[in-house]
Amino acid sequence: MICIDTNILIYAHRKGTAEHRTAQSAIERAASDRKGWGFALPTVAEFWAQVTHPRYPGGPSTPAQADGFLRSLVDTGRARVFMPGSGFFPAFLDGAQAMSISGPRIFDLQIALAALHAGATRLWTHDGAFVAVPGLRIEDPLE
Repeated sequence: MICIDTNILIYAHRKGTAEHRTAQSAIERAASDRKGWGFALPTVAEFWAQVTHPRYPGGPSTPAQADGFLRSLVDTGRARVFMPGSGFFPAFLDGAQAMSISGPRIFDLQIALAALHAGATRLWTHDGAFVAVPGLRIEDPLE
């Protein structure tokens, strides 16, 4: 199963980005994967915070636009939203400490762990520094 990172969703949502078409294509490929696809609940919050931010390059999306994009992925694209399950909290704290994670990379860890707990084996991101977690292969679908 494929988990899509926030940046791929942002590029697919924002028509003004150079990566827009390739990100849309990546989502279409993920949606046709026989094992399924989706994105982690923390990705929803990170996506919303980015695209609706008043200083977002090119202007912010409205809450209705952000909502419509995410709902269409679930309703039409059959995306799953990966929810952190039982055992997430200790795994998150243990992983953060063991990997010496600090700063914003903590968001990568929560996305990766939510994906793993949901059964994802691949995470698609355009972030070359995304936190690597055993059991989850990191791939850049825009390359």
